[in-house]
Amino acid sequence: MNFSRRLSKLYKYRRLCTDAKTVTSVPKVNLELPQPEYDIDYLCNVDNKQDIAENIKQRKGIGDIDKVHRLLETSASRELLNIELEKIPNQTDPRILDYCKDGKVLNTCGSMPTFDFKPQEFEDLAKQLDLVRRENLGQLSGTRSYMLIGDLADLEEALVHYTLGHLISRNFRVISVPDILPLEIIKRCGMIVEGTRTQIYHLDSGHGHGQSLSGTAEMAIAAKLAGARLSLEHLPLKYAAVSRCYRAEGSNVAAERGLYRVHQFTKVEMFVCCQPDQSSELLNELLSIEEELFSSLEIHFKVIDMSPHDLGPSAYRKMDIEGWMPGRKMFGELSSCSNCTDYQSRRLGIKYETADNRLEHVHTLNGTACAIPRMLIALCETHQTERGNIRIPEKLLSLMNGQPIIQKQRLAPMRFTKYKPTVQ
Repeated sequence: MNFSRRLSKLYKYRRLCTDAKTVTSVPKVNLELPQPEYDIDYLCNVDNKQDIAENIKQRKGIGDIDKVHRLLETSASRELLNIELEKIPNQTDPRILDYCKDGKVLNTCGSMPTFDFKPQEFEDLAKQLDLVRRENLGQLSGTRSYMLIGDLADLEEALVHYTLGHLISRNFRVISVPDILPLEIIKRCGMIVEGTRTQIYHLDSGHGHGQSLSGTAEMAIAAKLAGARLSLEHLPLKYAAVSRCYRAEGSNVAAERGLYRVHQFTKVEMFVCCQPDQSSELLNELLSIEEELFSSLEIHFKVIDMSPHDLGPSAYRKMDIEGWMPGRKMFGELSSCSNCTDYQSRRLGIKYETADNRLEHVHTLNGTACAIPRMLIALCETHQTERGNIRIPEKLLSLMNGQPIIQKQRLAPMRFTKYKPTVQ
């Protein structure tokens, strides 16, 4: 009996198959998170009201400090007050308040690569060398998806291992994190979880109440530390994690085509907890790590101190690194690092014991050490050859079995079926 006939016979026996209709309920996730401890002394002080309102205005206008004070005047419940307090963004580093909307370029690293031929875009290189599949993936994962093939998949692994090795040498502790998180964790970390601007993939209630796909490992690490009481001797605490990141964002901007903006990608993330007086210095350390990594891979990039307009709710200050993409003839964001001060620790109860035995909130920081899709674009376009091949940077050779060049893949052909959604 051939395979298809045996499979048809198997499906006749319903007791051997899982029937989704038999699943009647999913247990509710019970979160035991600490109560948020907002900086009431600052936020509810009338003398600070104007400064907070101006900060909200510069930070995309999310939050209403007037409503907070109205609730105080009417002796509203703490629950209602907390709902409004959680919307107020972090304070902003005074050094960036006067920046224009595009921020300030702090540094330019490396030299712009030159070619004696017209450099191609990543998508064209990858297609010619059979390195990526993006068409007809509807039956797998829908639009803005991709599959890395052969040597390019190996290059992804090499980048991850190279980055982790560098972080371990800088005393980061590697941690493996889940990709499914309670929505409450994501909210407390500062991501917008509702409305048209949300980037979050919410899971159907049949898979758990209030569960979502994680947008970055930062949130899972922060959740791991919720309610923690850290010893002074353990600070600064540095974590590194490799995870899949899920973003529901879309874009019709031509410059963000291809792998530049996708719904799922691999990322190596840095996360730090520290004493408040260490966070400014540690932000510079995270930035220097990113600069070392990208410089060692011979990528030309610039460092931008971002304006208040480009800060998320949790960030006090944020630096972006934009790498040169020769085929696209543009700088594209490769990574960022942020100082979130006590925004996240107040919402998740992450504290440390001071030298005089007081409990204070830590400062948290995060930074992208390697986001695979955009790194591949910058790397492959920078190191392309006139024949349309891709040269492997010296630092990655040992992780690619000494292979110096990526050429056209010799792989068995892959057949894809066009996906046609059923009209209900």
